[in-house]
Amino acid sequence: MDKVIAAIDALNSEDPNFKTIEGKQFPKELLYSQRMTRQLEHFENEASQELKIAARAQHICRWKSPREDYPMNRVGYLNWREDLKKMHAALTGEILKEFHYTQTFIDRVQFLIKKKLIKKDKESQTLEDVICLVFLEFYFEDFAAKHEEEKVIDVVQKTWAKMSHKGHDTALTLPLSDTSLELINKALT
Repeated sequence: MDKVIAAIDALNSEDPNFKTIEGKQFPKELLYSQRMTRQLEHFENEASQELKIAARAQHICRWKSPREDYPMNRVGYLNWREDLKKMHAALTGEILKEFHYTQTFIDRVQFLIKKKLIKKDKESQTLEDVICLVFLEFYFEDFAAKHEEEKVIDVVQKTWAKMSHKGHDTALTLPLSDTSLELINKALT
């Protein structure tokens, strides 16, 4: 599995977009994938290899399909998200084939990356929880600063609805700013 993670990281290292943290620059999607892995390890310490790979590959090469290539409306957004899932699953499948994983294993990883049967499949739900937790901990505050409060509250409510009870409990323990906590509390009351 280490070779698969290294291959995913190598592709994500090519991201031309960077995030600066404490004066150091990181390729944006490489940083995201590492955050996904750390959150998964914290949230579900007995995750399967398939789930670990799906978490790491969640945004593999995401910059290759920019949001701006789709109409800037709800339908365009939903089409973009669906196409991204397919792209991430296909790229990850290619890596897994390269390392001679079985088709059954590959199918399961792709199933998870496509987030099939959330609320019905335990690992799909776990992956969704981890995605939401990473968003809330690392990306929510920047998102909230760029949008009207009404939209932010709507996004929090939709995010919360996708999460399990365990996800909710974990979210409330995240190291969030007072501003973020206030917005989340507004959304949940």
